[in-house]
Amino acid sequence: MLFRENGIEYDKVDYFIEPLTQQKLRGLLNKAGLRPIEAVRKKEAAFKELGLSENASDDELINAMVLHPQLLQRPIVEVGDRAVLARPVEKALELIGRSSE
Repeated sequence: MLFRENGIEYDKVDYFIEPLTQQKLRGLLNKAGLRPIEAVRKKEAAFKELGLSENASDDELINAMVLHPQLLQRPIVEVGDRAVLARPVEKALELIGRSSE
């Protein structure tokens, strides 16, 4: 992983093993400045199966992502009071103030 290659210590959280709560997910999205629709995987089968759409409410999307973690885009990197959806993963280095070069 990019952090290991750059000698950066980190804690990895697997949302499938340690599911996010609604409160934690809301906090991460807030720190990243993202609305739930920006963090959901719209091409994931569950998105359609659950009847979700671009018009779904924030609460509906957060509930869906908590119950179906495969809907959440990853990785989300959190550092203190800031977070970033690290897609591409180099965005995580920007968050911590390092360059990948």
